[in-house]
Amino acid sequence: MRVLIWLARAFLFFTLFAFALNNQQTVTVNWFFSYAWQAPMVIVVLAAFALGAIFGLLAMTPSWWRHRRRARQLGQAVQQARPAAAAAASHAPVPDVTAVRDGL
Repeated sequence: MRVLIWLARAFLFFTLFAFALNNQQTVTVNWFFSYAWQAPMVIVVLAAFALGAIFGLLAMTPSWWRHRRRARQLGQAVQQARPAAAAAASHAPVPDVTAVRDGL
């Protein structure tokens, strides 16, 4: 399995490398106010991908923080409930698990 993963990585690397070699033409990106930027096409595509990834991460960050805060609150609630549940469980009768069947 490890060999297959390395073969997939090598295939991906050589595919992207061939893409970069085939797209070395200079392109012009026209901005506002007559500003133009000239760069190889592969650099422009890489920059667009990087900016999209950064924008996606920044857009996801508030939701990620909210989920982390909620998970931390639930973890603290579980930690506080464990001693009380352990004390209640010590006085509760133990169920007979041999009578439970799973249908087989």
